[in-house]
Amino acid sequence: MKRNRDLEKSYSPEGIEQKWYDDWISKDLFVAKTVNSPQDGAPSPKGHFSIVIPPPNVTGSLHMGHAFNNTFQDILCRTRRMQGYDVLWLPGTDHAGIATQNVVERDIEKGGATRHSLGREKFVQKVWEWKELYGNRIIKQMKRLGNSCDWSRERFTLDDGLSKAVREVFVRLYKKDLIYKGKYIINWCSRCHTAISDLEVEYEDVNGKFYYVKYPFADGEGAKDDGIIITTTRPETILGDVAVAVHPRSENSRFVGRKVRVPLTGRIVPIIEDNMVDPEFGTGYVKITPAHDAVDYLVGKRHDLEQLQVIDSKGIMNENALSYQGLTIEEARKKTSEDISKLGLMVKVEEIIHSLGHCQRCRTTVEPFLSEQWFVRTKPLADRGVKVVKDGLIKWFPEQWEKTYFQWMENVRDWCISRQIWWGHRIPAWTCQDCGHITVYENDPAECEKCGSINIVQDEDVLDTWFSSALWPFSTMGWPEKNPDLEYYYPTSLMVTGFDIIFFWVSRMIMMGLEFMDEVPFKDVYIHSLIRDEKGHKMSKSSGNVIDPLDMIDKYGADGLRMALAALSTQGRDILLSSSKIETFRFFMNKLWNAARFALMNLDDEKKEIIFSDLRLHDRWILDRTQDVIESTTKLIDEYNIGEAARSLYDFVWGDICDWYIEMAKPSLHGDEGDKRRNASQAVLEHVFHSVLLLLHPFTPFVTEELWDAFGYGEKGCGKPIVISEWPVRDECFRFESSKNEMIFLQETVRVIRNLRAEAGLTPQQLVNSVYIQTENKEYSDILASNKSQLAMLCKVKDIEFMSDAGEKKTGGCLSEVTAFAEIYLFVGDILDIDSEIKRLEKDMEALQKNLSVNLSKLGNESFISRAPAEVVEQERQRSIEAQAQIERIKNNMESIRRL
Repeated sequence: MKRNRDLEKSYSPEGIEQKWYDDWISKDLFVAKTVNSPQDGAPSPKGHFSIVIPPPNVTGSLHMGHAFNNTFQDILCRTRRMQGYDVLWLPGTDHAGIATQNVVERDIEKGGATRHSLGREKFVQKVWEWKELYGNRIIKQMKRLGNSCDWSRERFTLDDGLSKAVREVFVRLYKKDLIYKGKYIINWCSRCHTAISDLEVEYEDVNGKFYYVKYPFADGEGAKDDGIIITTTRPETILGDVAVAVHPRSENSRFVGRKVRVPLTGRIVPIIEDNMVDPEFGTGYVKITPAHDAVDYLVGKRHDLEQLQVIDSKGIMNENALSYQGLTIEEARKKTSEDISKLGLMVKVEEIIHSLGHCQRCRTTVEPFLSEQWFVRTKPLADRGVKVVKDGLIKWFPEQWEKTYFQWMENVRDWCISRQIWWGHRIPAWTCQDCGHITVYENDPAECEKCGSINIVQDEDVLDTWFSSALWPFSTMGWPEKNPDLEYYYPTSLMVTGFDIIFFWVSRMIMMGLEFMDEVPFKDVYIHSLIRDEKGHKMSKSSGNVIDPLDMIDKYGADGLRMALAALSTQGRDILLSSSKIETFRFFMNKLWNAARFALMNLDDEKKEIIFSDLRLHDRWILDRTQDVIESTTKLIDEYNIGEAARSLYDFVWGDICDWYIEMAKPSLHGDEGDKRRNASQAVLEHVFHSVLLLLHPFTPFVTEELWDAFGYGEKGCGKPIVISEWPVRDECFRFESSKNEMIFLQETVRVIRNLRAEAGLTPQQLVNSVYIQTENKEYSDILASNKSQLAMLCKVKDIEFMSDAGEKKTGGCLSEVTAFAEIYLFVGDILDIDSEIKRLEKDMEALQKNLSVNLSKLGNESFISRAPAEVVEQERQRSIEAQAQIERIKNNMESIRRL
């Protein structure tokens, strides 16, 4: 085979990444098989592996959360593709109703227009124009990351096929009485003028006030100032109070049945009991305003209370607010508190900090608002969703998130699916202006289905973005039409997403999949970690700690970023990320590149066969280690332990291959051990690199494809691209179990001698004349003796002498260390300045003793032991043990040196 030995001295991702991505796309290597079609034929014996990508907002730009989620999915898809599965990774974007509408509104405002001045039809057309111009940005960014998606199947939540699916689902649910129109408390943004989901509400701590207000008894009994005291942060909503509630088992319950007079209005309302009241909070009395608080709304429904609205959809006090009509919420809050004080009913006001919800898009304070909306009756759908998880048909990784799912699903409320905006799936419901009947139909009707009138008007609202997203796993595959993709690739294999949308998206996909496909939408759910900065803080623009993945790709390459995100991840733990950590994995790319360059310069074009009789210990060991790594990497990826798999490969390449095997193979590769040994080392080196490039490919696709081609394994060498090459499997022929312990003997000895050299302050290249190894372990001495030349080379020693008798010890002028197998002596008497060395050792010992004193002081402090985390206490114990051992070793070495 023809190898490329003209690789650049260091790896440069510029050019290489785009070159290979374009090559993969041009050859349709990511296009999923259409099973049983003339061009693709029968399904793979392995079956299918399918994922639908969580669709990013069409307005979005790639952030670190996307980068990690996509990298995770790509690692799995590339691995399964190499393992022979029929892989479908279906990409797409979400129309992101409110977010996109806001972006376009801001854009047209620059030209002096508003959506209302344009009108609905023209404004929606403007949004489509914006989408065509900018909507592909995040798709291009995903490609830069290396996503191996089937772009020929890319979908958009507002494309024709998905729009048809949305209408079909709405109509079917409506006909089953699972969709209805009614009044309910929803999150309302008065600026966007629409209902918004809980996920679109962001909470932040703000300064506020706690008002203690007296509500006098209305029955005239007792003293003139008798009454109860309620607490509220919103005195303006007192105008909408219709009751006061207490907990049934609290001391306050003695007043249940009595009535109080609402300040400012004179309205007489009852004191009722309800379990929702926390008797420990505030005064234990809760004002009930059903039209302006979600909890109060439920209390009102239970007690059949009036829903009195005093704030309108624009955040202005309405006609029910009496003399406060026309004021903004903030103005009314100030005026009502002043007036309550004038009435002598303001007991006190406390300054507080409390959490307040704001619209994610425009930062307007979100109002609980009673509004007529469309809802999905969720409980019947949720019950089945709970059952399939309990029956094990869907598995959660990490498993702890299953409990969160159950908590949400078992306490589910009806889902508000209507939004008062223009961009989105318009609700397929038409109201007859003559008889009032609502016609719900898949296609636009010409007349009222009840009275036949043509005077019908379509509902102005659009559907919540999450409605169309809930159908994503099957609508993207062509439902409601039957087709090969839907029949073969559904249900999908896995859903990878964040914990914050388990309820908003994952649970709803499960409910809709069961309702319309009669199957779960995916078999596994993986909840990935959050990406935080290196100090553990949430990344945000306001904090200035956001790391842009595109900047990191520009600086360190996509492979460096992907490997960093993978290797830094651990199931159930957040990823603490920094630019310097990503740079570490850019160094890894260089390490792999340079090791490959060394291998290529020492391999012939002809591939050599591995002849077992010509192998030495380090050859057998690296072959055996390679089989271990193949087996463990495969298992870890199967278990979604991507982080551990990445770290294992990192250690294998950097440690086992580069630090040990290549160093030990250099003499034979250079011809110092004869032709047979050179051929043997070449054969082993080739096998190891062939395997490790395959294993690394899902993590670092670009550099591995470049090196695969350079080794001659690609199409230029009559092979095929690594992206569709066969995943390695463990080969029992290359298992050498005994090599593990034998190599441990050798490695431990090398480490000890290198440590002694470091203690002596020797430079890495400085040659030492002698090392003496005293041992009674014959197996140990035989292994070292048979690898004496390797040991001497690795430790920069001229001669190594083995002694079995303790009386043979040559300790004079030596630094020594005792191991589990032997006593090792490094002779330095002929190369050290004795006085300088003793001074250096004394200084080292003084520093160690000082640190030890601090450690022991902490460990002797009961307060530290009882309050510090267990792992911190254990770290201190280990430090003290290590310091004591080092001090003892320095004392012994000083004594030995003084005998020179």
